[in-house]
Amino acid sequence: MAMKNLLVELLVEELPPKSLYKLGNSFAEVLADSLKTQGLTASDSVITTYATPRRLAVHITQVATQAEDKPVSHKLMPVTIGLDKDGHATPALLKRLASLGADASVVAQLKQKQDGKAESLFLDSIETGVMLADGLQKALDETLAKLPIPKVMTYQLADGWESVKFVRPAHALVALHGMETIPVNILGLVADRETQGHRFEAKVNPIVLKNADDYVQQLATEGMVIASFVGRRAKISHQLAAAASKENLKPIDDDDLLNEVTALVEHPNVLVGKFELEYLDVPQECLILTMKANQKYFPMFHEDGKLANKFLLVSNICPADTSDVVSGNERVVRSRLADAKFFFDQDRKKTLASRIPDLDKVVYHNKIGTQGLRIDYVRAIARSIGQQLGDDKLAAQADEAATLAKADLLTDMVGEFPELQGIMGRYYAQHEGLNDEVAFAIEDHYKPRFAGDELPRNQAGVCVALADKLETLVSMYSIGQIPTGDKDPFALRRHALGVIRLLIEKDLPLELQDLVQLVIQIFNDRDIPTRWLQRSTDTRRAAGEKIGGVGHGHRHVPDEVREQLLTFIYERLAGSLRDQGYSPQEVDAVLSLRPQTLSDIPKRLAAVRAFADLPEAISLAAANKRVGNILKKVKEGTHSKIDVNLLHEPAEQALHQALTGVLLQTEKTFLAGDYTTSLQTLAALKTPVDTFFDNVMVNAEDESLRHNRLALLAQLQQTMNRVADISRLAT
Repeated sequence: MAMKNLLVELLVEELPPKSLYKLGNSFAEVLADSLKTQGLTASDSVITTYATPRRLAVHITQVATQAEDKPVSHKLMPVTIGLDKDGHATPALLKRLASLGADASVVAQLKQKQDGKAESLFLDSIETGVMLADGLQKALDETLAKLPIPKVMTYQLADGWESVKFVRPAHALVALHGMETIPVNILGLVADRETQGHRFEAKVNPIVLKNADDYVQQLATEGMVIASFVGRRAKISHQLAAAASKENLKPIDDDDLLNEVTALVEHPNVLVGKFELEYLDVPQECLILTMKANQKYFPMFHEDGKLANKFLLVSNICPADTSDVVSGNERVVRSRLADAKFFFDQDRKKTLASRIPDLDKVVYHNKIGTQGLRIDYVRAIARSIGQQLGDDKLAAQADEAATLAKADLLTDMVGEFPELQGIMGRYYAQHEGLNDEVAFAIEDHYKPRFAGDELPRNQAGVCVALADKLETLVSMYSIGQIPTGDKDPFALRRHALGVIRLLIEKDLPLELQDLVQLVIQIFNDRDIPTRWLQRSTDTRRAAGEKIGGVGHGHRHVPDEVREQLLTFIYERLAGSLRDQGYSPQEVDAVLSLRPQTLSDIPKRLAAVRAFADLPEAISLAAANKRVGNILKKVKEGTHSKIDVNLLHEPAEQALHQALTGVLLQTEKTFLAGDYTTSLQTLAALKTPVDTFFDNVMVNAEDESLRHNRLALLAQLQQTMNRVADISRLAT
């Protein structure tokens, strides 16, 4: 069969920039996979993806005009159903053959093969290879059906009658196999060889493509379009670096912004703009967010990391005189920055403390209450954690930071840019003269906000961050707002991972179970503030609350919440550890014991990994698993003490003696936090344990002997499983 390269392009109106990269990859991959499944591509065919704001395209090498014929074997039905007692075809068999385009003449050619417990009839035939036009049509239909379209729009076709649905209106379809056009159609479009170049910069429009392999070159020279998303991104990145270097500055490093801008232009041209120095008096986070979010500009920085009053813009046109483009963008950014400066100046006219009473009007959840009510609980939790981690001074700092932590939600700046919550609270706190411990804790109590985010800078921030996340987790679990599937509207998974990271990476000597119990106790015991109970019935009804639902003096947390929440957190922890490269067996061995001090877990995992490398590890893990299975079957339980006078067999005497020595060593090293040595000490038990199981009958008929041997095994299991349940390492 003739093999040529294939090009398919769908020309559309401007696609959603944040979805373009994913749409382009899906368009290419699904179409190529479908052709491969139909046998139309070679094993070493090369797939190249193209995506611009106005087109999705794919180039595939070595595509056949027709797939090769292939032998197929059709299972028809059991022999007892297809043939009568004389061996003639039954009506059921004839009907099945007709559905395959065959008739009674092939009955003699049918093969009988064993299929499970019975013999079945099979028809062997040669299936004609699919033609490219048919295969490509099927591939295009599958591709459009599987595109990850964020939101579909409906539009009319050129005839004015028929409507179709797609992410954006489509205007042209190209399908070239070498130099030949393939007659396929989608979205009311029939494939041709014409496409469009840049809206303003194209030298030729329409562009008549010569063949599949000239696509990139013709788009670039005639259409002034860089078809490759990756190539366009690389060019923008190079231009950004070069333009910033000329100014002795550095552009912001932001992959998401770079991807979005790449999806907005077809012929990038990086230019430099500037704004007045007075705007640098506004916190640079505000200016950066304004330029990035609203205008898609790239802020620039000095060597010391401070924001410069210059920025980079990526234009989609390349005029000889760029002054109008630059001045126009400068006017727009000046207006945006002026708004930010106004918000900043206005916000500083009121203190954070003066805004706190208004938080009683901000409903957080109609079954939980307002942000003002949450603050009271977060304060109590933060104070308690501060007392455990430090002293009265830390508790007071945590209390003050928790009191002011949500006040900036009511500022104009955060109202305009919610992403700045916490950050603006820190700036306003510093403006008011509060010490940095409290100010930074206000900003940092949201951290970590995402995977890889930094943690709070000081202990006060750690206290409030833990308190805020734990309060959210317990509150939501108490009203049944538990994440299911991919639905997690209150980001409880992120909150749980935040608690985990704080406890482990800050090496906090706090036990998870105690922390959860602390929050539950505060909820159950602490009176709801009078100001909340005195809110009018009308106000609470307007907020969607059930009257009487929270007006009983305190929140009540159902008894099952504690265990549910602990399980949820350990599940998140297990997933996180596996993502860090620990094996499922290592994670299971450590977490099956539910260690409460999470900061110990990395040391336990390291100890398990070191233990697994010992030559005795496999045998001891198997023995531990065997001990566990034996003890599970004991209905009457085991005695806690071993009677040495009942140790009659030499093997059990030897095990007891070895266990006594090992127990002292493991206990000492375990309490010292040397988990690696504690586990490696167990290697001395291999020989006595193996000898014991080879020579001693555990379930002896003599009840006293049986109980004594079970007590010995129970002590053995307890000794082996102080650091981790090593039986989980057994294959």
